[in-house]
Amino acid sequence: MTDKTEAAILNAAFATYAEKPTATLAEVATAAGIGRATLHRHFKGREDLMTALALKAIKDIDTAFEEATRDAESYTDAMRLGLDAMTALADRQTFLETEPLDHVPEVAREYDRQRKELTDAMEEVRKEGSIAANIPTAWAVKTYEAMIYTAWSMVKDGEATPKQASALAWQTLESGLAGDA
Repeated sequence: MTDKTEAAILNAAFATYAEKPTATLAEVATAAGIGRATLHRHFKGREDLMTALALKAIKDIDTAFEEATRDAESYTDAMRLGLDAMTALADRQTFLETEPLDHVPEVAREYDRQRKELTDAMEEVRKEGSIAANIPTAWAVKTYEAMIYTAWSMVKDGEATPKQASALAWQTLESGLAGDA
């Protein structure tokens, strides 16, 4: 198994499934510029590919968020910087939200860990006063995730640059979550 081929398959799969969630393995192989037999040498079937995609998505999101927020001065600032970084990775976030892999223990553990970290960070944002007291943390977390997807959609549709979409998403979050407090 070559890392280069596997990376090409995973990147092609993310792009393919973002466009067509019901795409076949043959379509993924074509997008990766390989034959279906080569894809099957790396992944036994759709379930193996989906599991690898989920684990890569989680890793990519973690890495991007950590790198972007390393020098953040507050949790609120970290969430803004993280949104900037994750706008480019919303296809991964969307994949995690739409592909049912709860039955894969490793994926479920990683997703739960990631969700807990985001929830904990939102609690810290609340303590800083950037989220109104009457807004449930779960709502703030889901809104944040929805804004990542919305920003990515704007970029994908050519309606905004990544920076513009991220700024609009943050403005929406900041205005809506702060409330009148």
